[in-house]
Amino acid sequence: MTAAFGVWHTSLRWAVEVSHVVRCENREKTMSNARAYRYRVVDVFTDQPLAGNALAVFPDASRMDDATMQKIAREMNLSETSFVVPSTRADCAAGVRIFTPGKEMAFAGHPTIGTGFVLLAEGILPANSEHFVLEEKVGPVPIRVDKGPCPLIWLRTPPISEGRTFDRTICAQALGLDSRDLLDITPRLLSAGNPTVFVALKDTDAVDRAWLDSHGCAVLKGGVHEPMCVFVFAPTTCGAYSRMFAPEYGISEDPATGSSTGPLAAFMMRYGLISGAAGTRFVSEQGTKMGRRSILHVHIHGEQGQHGIDVGGNVVPVAEATMKL
Repeated sequence: MTAAFGVWHTSLRWAVEVSHVVRCENREKTMSNARAYRYRVVDVFTDQPLAGNALAVFPDASRMDDATMQKIAREMNLSETSFVVPSTRADCAAGVRIFTPGKEMAFAGHPTIGTGFVLLAEGILPANSEHFVLEEKVGPVPIRVDKGPCPLIWLRTPPISEGRTFDRTICAQALGLDSRDLLDITPRLLSAGNPTVFVALKDTDAVDRAWLDSHGCAVLKGGVHEPMCVFVFAPTTCGAYSRMFAPEYGISEDPATGSSTGPLAAFMMRYGLISGAAGTRFVSEQGTKMGRRSILHVHIHGEQGQHGIDVGGNVVPVAEATMKL
């Protein structure tokens, strides 16, 4: 029995070693056949690293399919990841696909501005470009660059549509607040590609106390099936102090939401919280509560923004890497 066991044990060990060698060879073969995709990580709406809203940008995603893009966005686990693809329009410099960890977005602000920065840094666009257009699911998005040591990159907000209003008391309940924390302004849904409910609060303390999870979102929606974001803010001397929650998009809180900042400007102008005069500028401070302070610049073109609302910010590069798939 002892001799037989020794032979069996030796054979088993040999089989395990052979199996390990085969697995290693297969893994090496797979890796040698893997495609390498370069990407950059940048912080958007800040002039300081490790602040603002982080973004991963893949400057050449022309060979990726939709499922791979979504898996990569889930792997990166940032608010959004953007993928540069060939444009289908002659008037656009590049196409941009934008994914959260949970779904693709028609439009998003910090991926648009961050991708513009990377296209310039990579030399895909001439470094001296001051105007260009990116093609996104929402349509063409014009970009403007204010040159300087830390360039300010602007996007033109897509057309803004208005939706339904929401009960102030229900909004307060969903956000864990008292109705007395809200300004006497009816919350309303606006969208420039991403439907967002805007809730005006009395002060920055109330903004910092607000919170929204999936249950609170369900309470606020009251049976509405379309995913939406919830944006709370308080007027300040500089503009607004803001936070944005999007649990239905896989984002508990977003450090900076450029796609909602144009509609924020429209909402604030409508209720007299900022001037609607042509040339008005203000800033929205966002992400401070979560330790990712972001500054979003807003520029109103034409009375009440009739000629457009631009949202801009700085971008800071923080990392470059390669992903093998």
